[in-house]
Amino acid sequence: MNRSYDFIPDYARDYLYYLRNIRALSEKTVDQYYLDLKIFFRFVMEYKHLTDEKDFDRIDASGVSAKVIERLTLSDLYVYLNYVNDERGNEARSRARKISSLRTFYKYLCKQAVISENPTLYLEPPKSRKTLPVYLTLDEASKLLGSVDGKFKERDYAVITLFLNCGLRLSELVGINLSNISDRNLRVLGKGGKERTLYLNDACVAALNAYLAVRAQTPAKAGHEQALFLSNRGTRICNRQVENIVKKFLTVSGLDSEKYSVHKLRHTAATLMHQNGVDVRVLQEVLGHENLGTTQIYTHLSNTEVRDALKNNPLNNLGSAKK
Repeated sequence: MNRSYDFIPDYARDYLYYLRNIRALSEKTVDQYYLDLKIFFRFVMEYKHLTDEKDFDRIDASGVSAKVIERLTLSDLYVYLNYVNDERGNEARSRARKISSLRTFYKYLCKQAVISENPTLYLEPPKSRKTLPVYLTLDEASKLLGSVDGKFKERDYAVITLFLNCGLRLSELVGINLSNISDRNLRVLGKGGKERTLYLNDACVAALNAYLAVRAQTPAKAGHEQALFLSNRGTRICNRQVENIVKKFLTVSGLDSEKYSVHKLRHTAATLMHQNGVDVRVLQEVLGHENLGTTQIYTHLSNTEVRDALKNNPLNNLGSAKK
């Protein structure tokens, strides 16, 4: 698919091509950068009175010069963040991503000598409320696996098993090819085109062997022969179909399909591994996180551990003795 990245200046388009071809970021990630930049440039056009267009989403910002961008102050950028907060309803996490996009963009422009001043140097991300990952308990995970049935039982069981045991991202699971599996090893293509190799435990091996026996009898359409997971049409299974599979069996097992999702199964795998002694740095490798800080959200204590800690406080005995 040809991406022309319309409505933004040439130097911004060059930056997106740099992200795709030099940084090797995924198309999905680059598309998000494009969306952020398009909103930013349209805001600049409106804020600096460079357009008469009243419909924000129709503003063509391709003529914004690098000088205009360079002369923006930190105060101007605060006005922009206020705009995306009030007018576009962006919460702290979305605003933080937009700040990250801008800082990376300005850094690139300085490196390429397009501009010499960088107003984002002191632009801080907004503080966001830390939330604990939502995950299934061991009993709930077992219940989910036990609910899998139907015409595509082997495939669907293998899908959910890989999520719960390996902590795969949705895109990683969908992208698995037959050639990625060798003995007990699974090569996974993660974010930014980074590969990692995961060990397949007994549960994964058994689930995959059962599915592969069925898949061998399923004709794959031209161009999809290497795909591990196939749809009923013989094509590589898509993201939406996998999401529907997980939602279906969450509902069948009596779990809340609105509360839990494919990504929550990744949280489940990570949380259960950590609770059973897996070091956070090993977990970082398993999950394919670039930064350890991302993995550390899984080091939260379970409710049981918190309860036991309070029960073991020596002052607990003092209080009960007074009764």
